[in-house]
Parts: sequence; structure tokens; C-alpha cells
Amino acid sequence: PLAWAGVALAAAGAATARRPAGVGWLMAAAAVSFLLAGVQGSDPLLAATGALALGGVTNEMLLGHWYLVDPRLPRSALQRLDLIGIVGLALDAGYLAVRGALTWSAGQQVFGWVFVAMALTSILLMVGVWGALRQPSYTGVMAATGLSYLAVLTTIAAVIVGRSLLSGEGGILLLGTLRAP
Repeated sequence: PLAWAGVALAAAGAATARRPAGVGWLMAAAAVSFLLAGVQGSDPLLAATGALALGGVTNEMLLGHWYLVDPRLPRSALQRLDLIGIVGLALDAGYLAVRGALTWSAGQQVFGWVFVAMALTSILLMVGVWGALRQPSYTGVMAATGLSYLAVLTTIAAVIVGRSLLSGEGGILLLGTLRAP
């Protein structure tokens, strides 16, 4: 029910996109609804760190497309989202490690190394985005958007594989949950 409420709130926000004040409140309510749906029956901190990591890098990539249309926009918003993604992924990977995702059984070693590689690659890509945004030319925004595409993919992999390792069953998990499907 909470996830469906989040979908309804997000759809209402999209439908009223011409009124910025209303959109902000509807999208914030949708985000809270999705976060509450994510923490049901699981670790709230794990849901929050996953949301920070995925939300930061995904929104950075989406917003980067607007900067391709008008590269004169200030780049500070992209840099903030990049920083949110880096901090979120570092917290997510660190918390997963503390919870035992790095203590691999014999059958989980490949997934363990994939988790470590994806988390490190994601962070390096996001640092690359930050560096590309320091380029004053249009090519800097193009490079940042391309790097953020790659960071979205590797961050999704890191978040999913990390939760899979934590479950101890090697199964793919829903984001923020500790239960196999």
C-alpha cells in the first residue's frame, strides 16, 4: 500500500509539473512513502543508504541531460547530487561490510569481489563526474553525463549484489530488504 501511495503521489506530481511549489511537496511525499515501503520488514538504515546512493547518482544523470540542452546552467546542483551519490554509496558499502556482506562463504567469493569492484568503480566514476564538471566547456558536461550513466549501472549492481551477499543465500534482493524473494 505504501509503494502504491508513492506511485500515486509521484504521478500527481508529474501531472502538476507546471506548478513548482505543488510538485515539490508531492514528490517529497512520494519519496517518504517509497522509503517507508522500503523499510517495512528490513533495516531502515540499509534502505536509507541505498536510497541516497541510487537517488544521488540517478538524479545526477537525469539532471545532466538538462545541462546538455543549456550548458550555461550552474553546475553546483550536479556537483551536489554527485556528492550525495558518493556519500550514499560509501555509507551503503560500509554499512553492508559492518553487517557481514564481506564475510563470504566458499560459494559467494565471486559475488563478493563483484560487490567490491562495483562499489569502487561507482565511486571512481562519480569522482570522474566531479572532475569533468570542472571543465568549463560543453564537453565537460557531456563527459559528466556519460560517466554518470555508467555510474548508475555500477551503483545498481553494487547495491543489489551487496544485499544479496548480506542475505547469505546468494539471491537477488529487493532494494533495502534483507529477505530473498
